[in-house]
Amino acid sequence: MKTDFKFSNLCGTVFRKGNLVFTPDGNSVLSPVGNRITVFDLVNNKAETLPLENKRDIRRLALSPNGNLLLSVDELGQALLINFRKRTVLSYFKLKGKVRDIQFSPDGKYFAVGIGRSVEVWRSPGYSREFAPFELHHRHGGHYDDITHISWSPDSRFFLTSSKDMATKIYSVDPVEGFRPTTLTGHRYAVVGAWFSKDMSAIYTVSSDGAVCVRRFRPHGVEENLVFGEFPRDEEGNMVRTIWFTEERHYAMQSARVHSAAFSWATGLLVLGFTNGVFGIWEMPSFNMVHSLSISRAKINTIAINTTGEWLAFGSSKLGQLLVWEWQSETYVLKQQGHFYDMACVAYSGDGQYVATGGDDAKLKIWNALTGYCFITFTEHTSAVTAVHFTKGSQVVLSASLDGTVRAYDLVRYRNFRIFTSPTPVQFTSLAVDASGEIVCAGCQDTFEIYMWSMQTGKLLDILSGHEGPISSLSFRPDGLSLASSSWDRSVRLWDVFDRSKIIERLDHNSEVLDVTFRPDGKELSASTLDGQIHFWDVLKAIPTGSIEGRRDIAGGRKVGDRMTAANNSSGKCFNSLCYSADGTAILGGGNSKFVCLYDRRSGILLRKFQVSKNQSLDGVQEKLNSKNMTEAGPTDLIDSDGIDSDTEKQADRSLPGVKSGDKSNRLLKPEVRTRAIKFSPTGRQWAAASTEGLLIYSLDETLVFDPYELDEDVTPDTIRGLARKGEYLRALVNAFRLNEKPVIREVYEIIPPLDIALLAKDFPEAYLERLLKFITSIMESSQLLEFHLRWVSGLLSNHGTFVKTRSVTLQPVLRMLQRSISRMHQDIGTVCDKNHYSLDYLLVQGKRIVEKNENEENASAADGVTMSNIFSGLSDDEDKNADSDTISDDAMEVDDAGVPASA
Repeated sequence: MKTDFKFSNLCGTVFRKGNLVFTPDGNSVLSPVGNRITVFDLVNNKAETLPLENKRDIRRLALSPNGNLLLSVDELGQALLINFRKRTVLSYFKLKGKVRDIQFSPDGKYFAVGIGRSVEVWRSPGYSREFAPFELHHRHGGHYDDITHISWSPDSRFFLTSSKDMATKIYSVDPVEGFRPTTLTGHRYAVVGAWFSKDMSAIYTVSSDGAVCVRRFRPHGVEENLVFGEFPRDEEGNMVRTIWFTEERHYAMQSARVHSAAFSWATGLLVLGFTNGVFGIWEMPSFNMVHSLSISRAKINTIAINTTGEWLAFGSSKLGQLLVWEWQSETYVLKQQGHFYDMACVAYSGDGQYVATGGDDAKLKIWNALTGYCFITFTEHTSAVTAVHFTKGSQVVLSASLDGTVRAYDLVRYRNFRIFTSPTPVQFTSLAVDASGEIVCAGCQDTFEIYMWSMQTGKLLDILSGHEGPISSLSFRPDGLSLASSSWDRSVRLWDVFDRSKIIERLDHNSEVLDVTFRPDGKELSASTLDGQIHFWDVLKAIPTGSIEGRRDIAGGRKVGDRMTAANNSSGKCFNSLCYSADGTAILGGGNSKFVCLYDRRSGILLRKFQVSKNQSLDGVQEKLNSKNMTEAGPTDLIDSDGIDSDTEKQADRSLPGVKSGDKSNRLLKPEVRTRAIKFSPTGRQWAAASTEGLLIYSLDETLVFDPYELDEDVTPDTIRGLARKGEYLRALVNAFRLNEKPVIREVYEIIPPLDIALLAKDFPEAYLERLLKFITSIMESSQLLEFHLRWVSGLLSNHGTFVKTRSVTLQPVLRMLQRSISRMHQDIGTVCDKNHYSLDYLLVQGKRIVEKNENEENASAADGVTMSNIFSGLSDDEDKNADSDTISDDAMEVDDAGVPASA
């Protein structure tokens, strides 16, 4: 089994704190999620989390105008310089203070950083690694309180800074003749934002009370406005004195304070976000309201507008919401929200395409493992969801909750179609479904019993009693013949749910059992105990076959309130969740720690240890604590020093003059890093962990190109291509797999004639069958040769069905991946065919209408043509007759003149 799993995506959390940033093309939005950055592709409907981490939660993001450089600054001022296109870190840098805002200039040459009451202008670094990429250009001061917002002028010569001291200042990057730093006042509350207009003829400032001021630039004593940046001179060549004045003052009449604001140069629209979850759009400078909408129950923390001004992005950190709104059509482009509290459980669907998560917020969410988007949320539970499980066909998902119900949801119609309850109110903590999906079992922590229902009828079939402590976990054997239950009474019991006359096997342990799971072949069972051990049992003989001591492996860091060091602390040194790999050769374990451990089942050796987070804003990440962070009031990490991240921000502003900001009695909650549930994907290519930061997905690294298999000197790309040109396709394909270079394999594979596939599949060596199926799966979705691939799959499975059946455990992950790819292609083609069917129907109907219309017009014209032709034809006949008569008479006269009698 391969163990090179790497972090691939973060689901379940879409926004935490900080600001949102659109890419220059306006098709993607960047969102800070803890100490990571997630990129939401709004066109392709896909979410990607960058494979890099800050030391702490990200406070501000800034993207260069060309989209190459990304600056990520955490809450202590640690900055990362990132090559955004290559997803690599170029440099680390420490800014001396907490960063309030950071913005690139429109030309990309500078970026301004607001640190406390001062602003620093830095030169933008290059795109390669340098020893000192950051160069300070100038430092400006003058504010009397913290800076809240920075914005640049369109020509990148000036920038505006807004502050809590109710003032806005104008600075220049380089000295400009006739200009001095200017202060704009007039607000009664903290200024939220200030912007230049696109033509630089006005400045718009917004304060937290909803006041919007339009300021103009003009010479002193003259009633003619000027464009800022052009400083006039008098007749003698001296600089004319200029002033800024408030031309208009407007008020956004809302019952709440303004918390965030944004302005678009492209459309001239001003967007304000209020603390009650309402946003409004106004057209500047006339301040005409376009529309207003309530999108959240909590305050809107950040607003971003894309370059075209069509899409608006809103983030609410309290509810973890991220919304992208198209204001012209008044529709949502993106609407995502994570769990309000921690995730408690996770489950994969049978094909590995969907992931279900249940949280302490009583919600059940279904995520697409490929795109990272949540496409349905079920809110029927009234208490925390403790367990989720998919049925075999992946069309039904079940969830158990502390509200005393087990609910079944239909993923086709998206509805709750079955509710399982107990005779007396209990709290369910575990859930299991048999292989057929007919029997549903749930364990409770109140009466120490296991309840069993029928999926078809919803009736309670039986109550399994015998445990003397709360039920911690349930697991059905893969063949569905027996049920394993673990309990805090230090035992695991094996139940035969179809034959109660059999003796219940009791497997005793030395400590409380936290989790139990079966190996995929059903012959072995593993159980984790509170003393940090993993025990393995032979299911048929009910005897122990081995154990793993994992206390030292799972031991995490030291928490802020711990009196002892991490090495001497016994809390959290156990596995509360276990899961076998798809082939059963490895077992994965996670617990109340920052580590997830992967063990080899046969030898018990620790293969890899994954650290789920390096975010020092979480408790339990650091191995050692710094004593200088301890004060008389407690640890400084738990004291709200500035009120930025707290909902009680106003408390920091009520201090008397001269008193340090912040209330020492105000405490912050520092979440603890832990993993509450882990699951392997049925395909074996990835696994998911429900952690404090969200749903972490780790996948196998596919970047390895050269991995030879039974290679010798005669196998080279040239010899392989020579065999293919000669028509020896089987030898060429086998040698290509021996070389294992994907471009060569694909070249030989696609050169094979379709009519030869049946014969080649029949003679294909079984030793390379798994590798060929993996290759077909990897290129199926990106290739247009669908019938070609299906011929290969059909030929291989038809001719090697016996081999596949005997190696079902090994080939099961590959077959599941193949099934998922084929089903996705079937779904995509079905969608295209449906659209084409409707389009063809529409075209046929339109064609019939056009034909009928043309026929009616021809009939009408034909009728008109017959009438007129008759008239003209009658007239022409009369004229012809008259002409004939005249001709006859003339002839007669000529005969008479010739002397011939008329009778003759």
